[in-house]
Amino acid sequence: MRAFVITAPGDAGVQDVPAPTAAPGEVVVEVARAGVCGTDAEFFNGSMAYLHDGQASFPVRIGHEWAGVVRSVGPGVDRDWMGRRVTGDTMLGCGTCRRCRAGSHNVCVSRVEVGISHGRPGALAEQVAIPAVALRALPDTVDDAMGAMVEPGGNAVRAVRGAAVPPGGRLLVLGAGTIGLLAAMFARAGGIDVHIVGRSARSLAIARSLGFASVWTDDTLPDVPWDGVIDASNAPALPARALDLVEPGKRVVYIGLAPEWSPIDTRALALKDVTAVGILGGSQGLDRAIEAYARGDVDPRPLIAATVDLDRLVEVLAGDRPVTATDGPKVHVQTRGDHPGPRNPAQKERFA
Repeated sequence: MRAFVITAPGDAGVQDVPAPTAAPGEVVVEVARAGVCGTDAEFFNGSMAYLHDGQASFPVRIGHEWAGVVRSVGPGVDRDWMGRRVTGDTMLGCGTCRRCRAGSHNVCVSRVEVGISHGRPGALAEQVAIPAVALRALPDTVDDAMGAMVEPGGNAVRAVRGAAVPPGGRLLVLGAGTIGLLAAMFARAGGIDVHIVGRSARSLAIARSLGFASVWTDDTLPDVPWDGVIDASNAPALPARALDLVEPGKRVVYIGLAPEWSPIDTRALALKDVTAVGILGGSQGLDRAIEAYARGDVDPRPLIAATVDLDRLVEVLAGDRPVTATDGPKVHVQTRGDHPGPRNPAQKERFA
């Protein structure tokens, strides 16, 4: 089969590799759609932390945001999965440790991350092998583009839950990338008054196009009480800024990762009686994301700026933006035909 392989920083492309087989407890999925994430770009440029702490090494087969169809099942897997449209969890725990048994497999010390760590091949390929326990079925109302947005959607769900802002409360989201905008959309669906801070004109434009009226830069941000703050940025200074902005006794959520050390003053944390919440992965939010997409509470497809073929992925990772792309922050790769469903014209954008 064809798969995208990164062999060294800046050196990547589509290769012919052996097709996966379904091991005991696993299925093989024919991938229809996969998203490109900032983590994938970090693998391409060589800055991804796992490359430097031993959790990953080249060659790497990336891709952890995906949707597809189950084409084969391994021993011990219910055959009812055959032919079903699915997405899946990125975080694969051992299943037996204390954390896994408590439902926190995303922080299992022995976890493997699909397309990210310990050589587990990812979904930017024609097929991918996935443990059946990680699968999530997709209803017909969730098309392939939406299905490939479930994983980032799960992260956003967890960020909003972590902020614990009640309906009618005021939430500030720092960062207008994929996770920040999805968090804003899920919060709005829950009746929360959402404000977004962005930096680029493009990120501000997409936020406004999604119907958010309260869109600011750091310079124009109003001086009002914030009942919760989500830092979904990669700016090293914003974790401390989030702590400064949040109301005493409330919560700040850290889901964005800066490329370098980003300090906060724990004296401010304690003296303001603030709760800091860290989010790793979307595992516990995947089901809610699927439900919200299926009901139409949240539609993530306007975030998809362009959809490209697998052969054009190297250009995306190198920083080239399709000339016909919309303002959205997300690029998708289409490896197979889409499942029929509600469409967004941006899904069919291509490189010129």
